[in-house]
Amino acid sequence: MSALEGDIVVLGAGGKMGPSLVRLAARSLREAGRRSRVIAVARFSNPELRATLEAEGIMTLRSDLVDPAQLARLPDASNIVYMVGQKFGTTGDEARTWALNAWVPGAVAGRYARSRIVAFSTGNVYPLTPTDTNGPSETDPTGPVGEYAQSTLARERILEFFSRRNGTPMAILRLNYAIEPRYGVLRDIADRVRERRPVDVVMGWVNVIWQRDANAVALRALGACTSPPLLLNVTGRPAVSVRWLAEQFGKRWNIQPRLAGAEAPTALLSDASRMEALFGPPEVGIDEMIARVAEWVERGGRSLNKPTHFESREGTF
Repeated sequence: MSALEGDIVVLGAGGKMGPSLVRLAARSLREAGRRSRVIAVARFSNPELRATLEAEGIMTLRSDLVDPAQLARLPDASNIVYMVGQKFGTTGDEARTWALNAWVPGAVAGRYARSRIVAFSTGNVYPLTPTDTNGPSETDPTGPVGEYAQSTLARERILEFFSRRNGTPMAILRLNYAIEPRYGVLRDIADRVRERRPVDVVMGWVNVIWQRDANAVALRALGACTSPPLLLNVTGRPAVSVRWLAEQFGKRWNIQPRLAGAEAPTALLSDASRMEALFGPPEVGIDEMIARVAEWVERGGRSLNKPTHFESREGTF
């Protein structure tokens, strides 16, 4: 952050990861002695979140990016972190998902053609791959399953088009899956074990990364943007067994997990070798993730009540 010039605008800062990303950015800038601003942009349907961020010295702007007039009024900035998108609720509202995931990115890329843009995507752009491999790398073919995943690949293609056309340096982050105590694959599994509900193990393996580590990669990627865009799988490796995760929580709480199904020979996987080559491995490993999530659940820590549906193999969300 000490080498980064200009303000940072975070679009879609009101989601699951946005608030922690803008806090990390603001803290890093302060510690680096920089006067650059972090500007959090969202619809802010939760006014409490907006008030909390502003109390921490983070500038906030309420904006619906579907409205071209509101997008045009946003401030110029050298650095854009794009976190806008829709996954859950796609089924039955496919048109809005395509608008948010494919049309809005093009409008943003046009508005911020002279900026650096780091855009969040998803590992769902890949097909299910054999579990005896490391999963796809950024050079492997995509194969999105379902309309959500198809729309996210459209987002990547639209961003690439504008990057090539305008020379806009970009990085596209294929995230798969971020973890923190209030949500994520580990919280989903922990809740099911704790409440003695079945854990579906058909999607037998998952890649996970601690949310702070994923946020750090996003901010550091601002200094690695290229045209055409840098593609980066953002996750931890190797993949971990869903059965094993359930058993770890079960051992901690002396509960025999209830497992449903049998592991399929394929899963949604990602190879994050390129990310590690650029930025090093994530700081938080799987054992620490399990411990942090378990401790939070034991204390009765709240959940965001936003299941990941990691077990979905048909691409319906």
